[in-house]
Amino acid sequence: MRKLLIAVLAALPLAVFAATPTTVTLAVQNMTCEMCQVTVKKSLEKVPGVSLVKVDFDKKTATVTYDAEKSQAETLTKATMNAGFPSNVQK
Repeated sequence: MRKLLIAVLAALPLAVFAATPTTVTLAVQNMTCEMCQVTVKKSLEKVPGVSLVKVDFDKKTATVTYDAEKSQAETLTKATMNAGFPSNVQK
């Protein structure tokens, strides 16, 4: 019975055990040119657990999908702040 259970667990994809991703939209300040959005995106992509970043220059936002077990929204805003672009979570 134990071997059967181990075989079944081994056959399951690892994604089954992964945490559900969290998505948050940040309001980003100081984006004044197209290169700013590249800087914001790269700063967020370096945060552990981040899987997707979409920056909208026109709306001055960054939408980030991340693993909440590896990171928090506060870590994301700190990353943009350290890159020169203060941000906060949109409600």
